[in-house]
Amino acid sequence: MKKLFASTLMVLALIMYKPSQAQISVQINIGDQPEWGPTGYDHVDYYYLPDYDIYYYVPKHQFIYSDNGRWRFTTSLPARYRSFDFYNAHKVVINEPTPYLNHDKYRIKYASFKGKRDQQNIRDSHEDRYKDHWKKTGRKQPQPPHDNDRDGRGDRGHH
Repeated sequence: MKKLFASTLMVLALIMYKPSQAQISVQINIGDQPEWGPTGYDHVDYYYLPDYDIYYYVPKHQFIYSDNGRWRFTTSLPARYRSFDFYNAHKVVINEPTPYLNHDKYRIKYASFKGKRDQQNIRDSHEDRYKDHWKKTGRKQPQPPHDNDRDGRGDRGHH
């Protein structure tokens, strides 16, 4: 009886067995990232902005902020956020689902990034990877400095 049961299990296992196929999925969403986003990321789900304690969900172009203990989702922030400078705020890329549900973890983990101004924004990038971004937004790609502008002072430094 035990042999019959074991044999049956083996036959079922062989019938149900399907060789696994390795799949690699690469998603790129450079063109969906906001122009104030940091350069260097082919794919971003969320930005966490420690200075303002808010999130930005790239696929839906939504800000996520806490309002009296509830998470709000909006494409434009309320007036209390209007003076925030997203171009100069540090952005932390988080590619995990619903990071705001683990907000305490991220708030503590990235507290040291508050006040940092060390990221180049997509808006100011000269990298070829952002060419499609510039086409999509309709803005002109920033021009790199001229070769004779090595000191950053323009023509003033060469008179």
